[in-house]
Amino acid sequence: MAMPSPMPTVSRRSRVLLMTVVVLLVLALVGSSLVSLLADWYWFGEVDFRSVFTTTLWTRLALFASVGLLTGAFVAVNLALAYRLRPSYRPMSLEQQNLDRYRLVITPRIRSFITLASVACGLIAGLTAQGQWRTWLLYVNATPFGEKDPQFGKDISFYVFEYPMYRYVLGVAFAAVVLAGMGALFLHWLYGGVRLQGTGERMTDRARGHLWALLAVFLVLKAVAYYLDRYGLVLSSSDLTKVFGASYSDVHYLLPVKNILLFVSAFAALMFVVAIARRSLLLPGVALALLGLLAVLLGGVFPFVAEQVYVKPNAKIAEAPYIKRNIDATREAYGLAGIQRQVYDAKTTATREQLRADQGTIPNARLLDPAILAPTFTQTQQVRSFYDFNDKLDIDRYTIDGKTQDYVVGVRELDTSQLTGNQGNWINRHTVYTHGNGFVAAPANTVNSDGLPCFVSGGLAGPQPNLACGGGKINVKEPRVYYGELFHGDYAVVGKQGGADQEFDRPTEDGGQVNTTYSGRGGVPVGTLARKVAYGLYFKERNFLLSNALNENSKVIYVRDPRSRVEKVAPFLTVDGDPYPAVVGGKVVWIIDGYTTSDAYPYAQRETLGDAVSDSRTGTGNTAQPRDSVNYIRNSVKATVDAYDGTVKLYEWDTKDPVLKTWNKAFGGIVEPRSAIGADLLQHFRYPEDMFKLQRTMLASYHVGEPGDFFSGQNFWKVPSDPTQTGTAKDAAQPPYYLLAQFPGQEQSTFQLTTALTAAKRENLAAIMTASYDAEGATRLQVLELPASSPILGPVQMQSKFLGTEKVAQGITLFKSQRLHMGNLLTLPVGGGLLYIEPFYVQSTSGSSYPTLQKVLVGFGDNIAYENTLPEALDSLFGQGTSQPTAPSTGNGSGTTAGSGTDPDVATAVRAIKSALDALRTAQQKGDFAGIGKAQEDLAAAVKQFDQARTKAAAVKPRTSATPSRSAPTP
Repeated sequence: MAMPSPMPTVSRRSRVLLMTVVVLLVLALVGSSLVSLLADWYWFGEVDFRSVFTTTLWTRLALFASVGLLTGAFVAVNLALAYRLRPSYRPMSLEQQNLDRYRLVITPRIRSFITLASVACGLIAGLTAQGQWRTWLLYVNATPFGEKDPQFGKDISFYVFEYPMYRYVLGVAFAAVVLAGMGALFLHWLYGGVRLQGTGERMTDRARGHLWALLAVFLVLKAVAYYLDRYGLVLSSSDLTKVFGASYSDVHYLLPVKNILLFVSAFAALMFVVAIARRSLLLPGVALALLGLLAVLLGGVFPFVAEQVYVKPNAKIAEAPYIKRNIDATREAYGLAGIQRQVYDAKTTATREQLRADQGTIPNARLLDPAILAPTFTQTQQVRSFYDFNDKLDIDRYTIDGKTQDYVVGVRELDTSQLTGNQGNWINRHTVYTHGNGFVAAPANTVNSDGLPCFVSGGLAGPQPNLACGGGKINVKEPRVYYGELFHGDYAVVGKQGGADQEFDRPTEDGGQVNTTYSGRGGVPVGTLARKVAYGLYFKERNFLLSNALNENSKVIYVRDPRSRVEKVAPFLTVDGDPYPAVVGGKVVWIIDGYTTSDAYPYAQRETLGDAVSDSRTGTGNTAQPRDSVNYIRNSVKATVDAYDGTVKLYEWDTKDPVLKTWNKAFGGIVEPRSAIGADLLQHFRYPEDMFKLQRTMLASYHVGEPGDFFSGQNFWKVPSDPTQTGTAKDAAQPPYYLLAQFPGQEQSTFQLTTALTAAKRENLAAIMTASYDAEGATRLQVLELPASSPILGPVQMQSKFLGTEKVAQGITLFKSQRLHMGNLLTLPVGGGLLYIEPFYVQSTSGSSYPTLQKVLVGFGDNIAYENTLPEALDSLFGQGTSQPTAPSTGNGSGTTAGSGTDPDVATAVRAIKSALDALRTAQQKGDFAGIGKAQEDLAAAVKQFDQARTKAAAVKPRTSATPSRSAPTP
């Protein structure tokens, strides 16, 4: 009687249908990948970085093929060997009878079975291998650091470039042996070489020899793993000290154990080889048991007991040398080794003369907060509803008429999400509304009489609202912006073949518009049918084939966000979250800082990048960094993206960085030398924000250099929370600020990035950290350290003092019908102490409103001033005449610092509010409920009177001003 097949029968029709579905799915997946590859081929050619595409592609293919073939071949050889070593005769048993039906199915198809299993293993291994292209390129192009780790004397490059590759290869080898062993064991069992039931030996000599040989290979790999584990100790962390690097226990206990286990593993492997010839399980069994026992006792129990008995009670002394290694390595890895430290014994009082003597900081004190003023820029400089500015503006410095000062800058970009009606159809969205127009800038220390910025560039048609309160201008020869931060995945089709220009360029004074046609080098040509088909499939858009808007000269512009553009051409860089625009040679370019990072610098402390650089502004105009673990960083590249033609340039900035040198070798020198940076571009480079935030996080602990103090956590600092925020953002870190200032120890006013640091367990100010470049681009990191017992208030404490002051509280009540914005709280070392300055913005609750600067808060020691302008606040705090003639002003007098020039009706309303507040306070003290009710009614009437007076005053202003409750007029 024939034995029934265990395999289900499938009809011919079902098999054909199944194969058709599989083929269609494969074609869909492969076709989509091929279209993306073709589009990338065209795009990388357009930006002249095709070597990046080809190097990455061929490396991934080579790794996929080589690792996949080797793994698949190893599995195939062992499966074939297991089949060939099957016994000729199998003893009769119930187990073997049950297996007969499966042997009947598999044996005729054994080649297909082995092939399918091997291909599956090879595909899995190949797919994981192609993802290791970065590891491979770093390995084959490794550049020495020229520095050695203190434990093994290996060059740092061994850990950064070579060690990860060794670990990966070892992991692949382990996987191949395990897969081959499992497959071989299955076939030996299937064909009776290994028996689980019945009498006699459970394993034939052939099966035993094969499986023991694989086990011997596994033990050899285990010995190699123990060898590499030794070097991994300098990359590990200690639960006792909480620092990275080999600790006392690692060096004195765990390292010898690794050496012992290495030799025991090798000995066990040898015993299995010997046992193959002797056919005895005794020696390899003993060796394997010994290895397991030693791994548990020596690898786990012994180090733990030794640490608890000896190390932990004496940790401060025993771990001191290893903590010192961690401190030194961390400072070097994060670029903190050369930081300049200066004791700053800040005082709580200062004289008028001391403040008057400051000519480098106070006259440049920044009143405009780029994180708040985006709506103001939008409403006063938008011109058309589809133009917009990024949520966070930027800070840069320019020299105009011989004077250098910092400016709040932004780009008037096209926001396609604001296109309405017919503007949003495919033709208009992609061929008419293709670009933004204008670089808008305003001095950071100046406002006009309405508390609005004084713009020095950005006009499109005729005199713009509040365009320039006097002074020089920033001349932009090419204001069109085809590449910007608001182009999120959108594309434009440009180019014409005769006829009129189709692209909207700018409005005219009479309500018309000027059109243009893109003439830059950017964009991928799509004039041929093949390319139209390719990009129609890539964008999943049939209009590439059907629309008459495309012609022989058409080009498609995509990947338009400057940050994404740099990430694509330099996939080895971690890109700063805040690109910023600058005018260089009359053209608008985006400047992006690129970092090389690693998580394998021996003894250096690891930090989660995304957490360390996050602050209260992250995600609002600033892109959050990934939560990658790093322990080495360099600002190795300065990248630029031309806002008009999309040209990407990568410039070497850190000329000593071995990681950048390695990547540059790997991609054929795509990074241009530092000498190629032009002088006009160099003066707009600024210290990178994300790197600075990571450095301040590390400096908060690693300014302590004595191991004993470090272990005890003495004198640690912290990054203060942002005191100007409310809600969920109130606990986020205070962002650093770009300033043009002259700090102690600096010879002149310097454009620098600064941050306050407070004591770890209290909110008093502990230090001020600042970073800048000199004229040649050399980095200067400086820390002003306050004595540990200093009573100087930190930002959180000063903010509480501001808000608790009676005059400020009255002001907040005065503006309670409007939205209040507390600007950046600046901490400035002037007059021998610390001067806090905070701008106070007011915004109407109407839909088209925007913030205007109305008040300035100033604090020094225990004294607070709350006035309309910074000069008035300084005079109030230090005495009349404190403010200098060079203090922030408006150039030709058409504007002033915030809040001056109050309308008489407004002043009357303010007096009425103050009178009502005084009456309310008096009634509350007396418990006069009737008086309280009357005072509240008077207060409400006075506030209404105030709002009406401000509206009336705004209505009679000239066209160059704007009120916070009305949209700026457009041409």
